[in-house]
Amino acid sequence: MTVNEWEELRQGLRQQGYIADNNTAMLLQISVLLNKPVLIEGPAGAGKTELAKAWSQYLKRKLIRLQCYEGIDEAKALYDWNYQKQLLYIQAQGTAPKNWSDTSQSIYAKEFLLTRPLLAAITSQAPSVLLIDEIDKSDEEFESFLLEILSDWQISIPETGTVTAASIPSVILTSNNTRSLSHALRRRCLYLYLDYPSEQSELDILKLYFPQLNEAMGKQAVAFVRRVRLEKCKKHPSISEVIDWVNVLNRLEVPELSADIVISTVNILLKYREDCLNIIEKVKQKDWFTWTT
Repeated sequence: MTVNEWEELRQGLRQQGYIADNNTAMLLQISVLLNKPVLIEGPAGAGKTELAKAWSQYLKRKLIRLQCYEGIDEAKALYDWNYQKQLLYIQAQGTAPKNWSDTSQSIYAKEFLLTRPLLAAITSQAPSVLLIDEIDKSDEEFESFLLEILSDWQISIPETGTVTAASIPSVILTSNNTRSLSHALRRRCLYLYLDYPSEQSELDILKLYFPQLNEAMGKQAVAFVRRVRLEKCKKHPSISEVIDWVNVLNRLEVPELSADIVISTVNILLKYREDCLNIIEKVKQKDWFTWTT
């Protein structure tokens, strides 16, 4: 694994709309080499999910996404049985006496199995990218359930037995740090922390999306966003929200950022009334806004 390979990966991700640093490129390469999942932590909106999307596009693999939430279980993540179809099958057999062994083998056939993201990823003949998004929203029991998959690349289905991976997916888990994850889960993963980009990196991202972007306005925009992220907010601006905001400024052909422009467009950047009012008050303070420009 050479520096040239990392640079090739960086350029490949850039072509998919994602600007990655050397550390990120190196870790993705190592994850493929070792067949290990990557746990990516960082603030919401820092680009964790977008990295997984760009990674799947770069590898030309299907992206299979499992969105985690409180209370998620194996029926939503792994598999479930089509109970209605099973019942119809049993009824269709009529009154002919059959022993339970024969019946159970029939109703637990593959045709009655509802495949969820985890099972779809390991039964796919072609390697995929499995995104387990916002794992911190699930509970510890669900984490424990994932350990067999992430270490042995297999899944145990009580009714039919163990399913071994037909292909090993490239797995990315993301976390917004809303709770601590177990040592057992972390031990099975490579680790990457993604923070909000630096001003220069964010400017590079904007130039990637808007090649004709006014240089002065772009620098002022990312400096302003940087200042906003230092404030106490219910939700800091994500990279995607910054792209939306600058897209509007670009379409309005704003030559440079001004207090009036910020006040009239801040609701594109921020999504809570309290945050909007707070930043508007800050912008009205001449010294605060001058600092950003």
